Amino acid sequence: MTLQGTPTISVVICTHTDERWDRLVAAVRSSLSQSLPPCQVLVVVDHNPALLRRVSQELPGAQTVANTGTPGASSARNTGVALAKGDLVAFLDDDAEAARDWLEHLVAVFTDQSVLGTGGALLPNWESERPYWFPEEFDWTVGCSYTGMPLTTAPVRNLIAANMALRRTKFQQLGGFRPGFGNTRSVPAGLSALVRSRAGDEETELCIRALEMWPDCTWIYEPRAQVHHFVPTARTTLRYLLSRCYDEGLGKARLTRIFGHGQATSSERRYVTSVLTRGVVRRLGSVFERGAGPRLAQAAAIVLGLSATTAGYAVGWLYGALTAQTTPLPVAAAPSESAAYSDD
Repeated sequence: MTLQGTPTISVVICTHTDERWDRLVAAVRSSLSQSLPPCQVLVVVDHNPALLRRVSQELPGAQTVANTGTPGASSARNTGVALAKGDLVAFLDDDAEAARDWLEHLVAVFTDQSVLGTGGALLPNWESERPYWFPEEFDWTVGCSYTGMPLTTAPVRNLIAANMALRRTKFQQLGGFRPGFGNTRSVPAGLSALVRSRAGDEETELCIRALEMWPDCTWIYEPRAQVHHFVPTARTTLRYLLSRCYDEGLGKARLTRIFGHGQATSSERRYVTSVLTRGVVRRLGSVFERGAGPRLAQAAAIVLGLSATTAGYAVGWLYGALTAQTTPLPVAAAPSESAAYSDD
């Protein structure tokens, strides 16, 4: 069916480890049971032959494919889109579970031809309780929607790839996600550990690049398209939050070298001057109130997180300036005939 009527949509779920098997099963089942059924669900296995066989054998409702590019989320998603049949392609993480009307809400906005893509709300599914000191302004560090994002349908600069959909032809014209951005699952050592970002900046880079190519088009955030994103206990420590903030700073420095300060940090400047500042002031205002401890701890976490992000940005910017580091433009994945493991 064409985009003149209800568009068809393919769902792409990327995975690389059987440690998330139960979460992956839930993600696939939630995709297959949508009120607006997808035309296909593609599970892209990232360089793990044993997991590839298991997915093919135990998840017959999905089409199982192998990542034909370099290890990492960017190449895996590119592989999935290259094999997608739908007018639209939706991405869902392997540790996320979509609400039954997820695709229905994502697809609705595409009646407007100026919409490049849309993303929805990512709600934290905590393995343990939410830490008392963990501010909602920093929920992005665990891959979830955060305080400061729109509460109603609204245009945004970029989406989060754990819950987003876009026009397949536009994605192909862009050349896909930039390989080497985002989590490549490599473990840097020495100096590389200080300057190698493991932030999920591949979707930000893609979205900004799309807006530069089509300046009259928009990305839309639709909070009614909900996904529950699993947050393991290991990601609820202050150490993890600060590490993730530092990586985000490195990633933003790299984006600045590509796009300049305007596009690369426009949302972040508003986030710092408005959302974070208000968050700290509001919590400090309760210093003399009973039970103010958690709020003061959250204010401290905001300050520390912002400091770590700033440090990462400074290190990334200096490293890029000294090395004149550049990153080649991406090329969309072109899967081989053997890429599809099964097509059930």
